[in-house]
Amino acid sequence: MENWTNFCTRLESEPMKRALFPVVVGAILLSLCCSAQAQEPAQTQTQTPTEVTLIAPGGIRAAIEQLIPGFEKQTGSKVNATFGSGGGTKQQVISGEAFDVPIVQPPYRDVIASGNVVAKSAIPLASVAVGIAVKKGAPKPDISTPEAVKKMLLNAKSIAIPDAALGAAAGVTINDMLKKMGVDEQVEPKLKRPRGNGPGGSGGGNAIAAMVAKGEVEIGMTFYSEINDPGVDKVGMLPQSVAPQTALVGFVSAHAKNPEAAKALLQYLSSPEASAVYKAVGMVPAR
Repeated sequence: MENWTNFCTRLESEPMKRALFPVVVGAILLSLCCSAQAQEPAQTQTQTPTEVTLIAPGGIRAAIEQLIPGFEKQTGSKVNATFGSGGGTKQQVISGEAFDVPIVQPPYRDVIASGNVVAKSAIPLASVAVGIAVKKGAPKPDISTPEAVKKMLLNAKSIAIPDAALGAAAGVTINDMLKKMGVDEQVEPKLKRPRGNGPGGSGGGNAIAAMVAKGEVEIGMTFYSEINDPGVDKVGMLPQSVAPQTALVGFVSAHAKNPEAAKALLQYLSSPEASAVYKAVGMVPAR
């Protein structure tokens, strides 16, 4: 193929083609320009990560917060989690607030009847027991039997518990326990129910543990998984015969923006990795 200079010289020397010279040159330059652009690497488009919204009671908060980073790393999705009281969380789901993955406690007949969750998507995750906390270094009471628990309740000078009136599931369990033991009237004057410092403003486990750490109360009772204050010692979990554990079940919302991402999150929250985390924070894995 003749070179560019010879071609241009020959084209200019031919009178009949001289008039076409600018057109030909322009066409060649345009072709070269398009070819160069085609060889440039295409720029990678930045994709916005899928966001999965989750709502759950405070009893599973410690575990969920530990599990979120692993799920995000594995899938590239972002998790936006909101925590509240057990009763409050359930009412949010029933009222139709939009969350991709709601976690609720039984009974959840009303949750399914609301049509706001996919009933067949239900996956049991873990259960949590009511635990006892005392100030760091303080004597630990015996809670190994129903009789020992009753003695602890009657001998304690002050006890902090979650407020059942604000939807706190642990508070409901404790109130039922006191009535069944027949000590509710005797213990009531000793009870303190913090408000506004826990998940959903319900005076949850963090507020109760803080009261115990500061010496404001002698005994703290709340979900064992919520007792995380370094200023307290965990005594242990109440026996099942005294205070039944609260189960937590996850669903895919009927209003999920990305159902597949919601399903993936639920599967991760019920995986062996999740079970190890549940055990570590004092919960009992469902699987």
